[in-house]
Amino acid sequence: MPSRSSHAIRTPSKVATVDVILDTLQKSKQAIVFVNTKRSAEKEAEEIAKHLPVTSELCSLAEHAKSALSKPTEQCMRLAGCVQHGVAFHHAGLHSSQRSLIEDSFRIGKVKVICATPTLAAGVDLPAFRAVIRDLKRFSSQGMGWIPVLEYLQMAGRAGRPSYDSFGEAIILCNTESECEAVLEKYVRGSPEPVFSKLAVEPVLRAYLLSLTASGIIHSVESAHVFFSKTFWAHQYGDLTRLQRILEHQVDLLEEWGFVVQTKNKLVATKLGERVAQLYLDPYTAHEFVVAIAKSSKTSVKVSSFSLLHLFCNTLELRPLLSVRQKECELLQERLAQESLLQPEPDMFDEEYADWLKATKTAMMLEAWMNEKDDQDLLELFDVRPGESRAKLDLADWLCYSLVELAKLSKVFGVVKELQKVRLRLKYGVREELLPLIRLEGIGRVRARKLFRNGIKDLADIKLKTFDVLRDIVGAQVAKNLKKQVGDNVPEIVAENKRRGQLGLMGFDESTP
Repeated sequence: MPSRSSHAIRTPSKVATVDVILDTLQKSKQAIVFVNTKRSAEKEAEEIAKHLPVTSELCSLAEHAKSALSKPTEQCMRLAGCVQHGVAFHHAGLHSSQRSLIEDSFRIGKVKVICATPTLAAGVDLPAFRAVIRDLKRFSSQGMGWIPVLEYLQMAGRAGRPSYDSFGEAIILCNTESECEAVLEKYVRGSPEPVFSKLAVEPVLRAYLLSLTASGIIHSVESAHVFFSKTFWAHQYGDLTRLQRILEHQVDLLEEWGFVVQTKNKLVATKLGERVAQLYLDPYTAHEFVVAIAKSSKTSVKVSSFSLLHLFCNTLELRPLLSVRQKECELLQERLAQESLLQPEPDMFDEEYADWLKATKTAMMLEAWMNEKDDQDLLELFDVRPGESRAKLDLADWLCYSLVELAKLSKVFGVVKELQKVRLRLKYGVREELLPLIRLEGIGRVRARKLFRNGIKDLADIKLKTFDVLRDIVGAQVAKNLKKQVGDNVPEIVAENKRRGQLGLMGFDESTP
């Protein structure tokens, strides 16, 4: 294993970061700079880029970074501006293809410096000789505080990977002598925090309990106690009697929700419980879904797309939710007053109300995407970057599919059609009127909207329009593909007959639809 050395530098971090990076590049090495926020990662990368030259090879790479989205956002332009200098920023707000491009380019040595949030601190093997840790404090609900020692060790561990270097350097940047001593004591000489079992978290425990019951590994409360008494959680917890009571409580909840049944000391998962386990849903989320769709079947109120989005956003699975500023509260409350939601609204003085507003804002962001707002719009309206929006969209798609499955099992078919529409709109980012067009191969939200604006609303319209009309809207190749998909191959026949010089004999002319 390579050796590593950690250093604390007593200079103003803003100046020191550039100095350390330039020194690293003089040694023909690469570096990762860790900061605490996405904005800081972007700003630090731009600051370092000012000191490095532009090359034609890097300009080509910058074009790839910029074109990851069909319509580049301001973030894409900033990334491209850094990449042409051999520097990049990396955080959860980037599109997955941009993150992959940066990581791959860093591995082959085109990108020399990455400024990243701690999302790059674990699970990656990159040729960084130095890990420059600029920020060891992060803002939380308790204010600014030190990050865990374990997190520092993960960041430091990116330097000097065995497959690339015989050793590496983890460099901590400090502003004062007292801060330097505190950092040395806490992070360099200190011990990492103890590791705790995730089974102690109730949502994790009940999900595993249901999954083990559905798979037949657990078949009674007693066997559940035996199984979990051998886990790391039980070893840490110590009190096996108390642990058994916790398990019994969770079994009672699963039975109350209809996911398991107890008969003659046997514990068996119901069909609904088996499907919940297969969907990897938190049983509490599944219960809330079942209650919500049951409510929808008993009321005359039409289930709206927004009510479904809000239902998804009010789950643990979709967290973290978008943060809400104080000035946004009134706007969100006005929107809530216009909607008939599938869950009861908590009292505004309850602790849950803050999360309720966050769920509302997150649902509004998803709705904006479904109403054909692009990535730049989402960035300006909700401060959501492409990587963050795609992650939320993927989760919402999974939750939407899960709700369809639960609705079918619960025999509440009235909501299924609306759910299927919502799922398609989430996938393609279109209004409902474009759904007939968006299913066609080669047609995305932009082309579908172009067709719709020109009076083409479904497959019948595509079949009626001439090839020339379609070509003028979406281009020749796409128009040809559309004609194929609706079973109209006349353009190909015309082209072939032209080649053979038999057009007049066959009775076709240029205006043939």
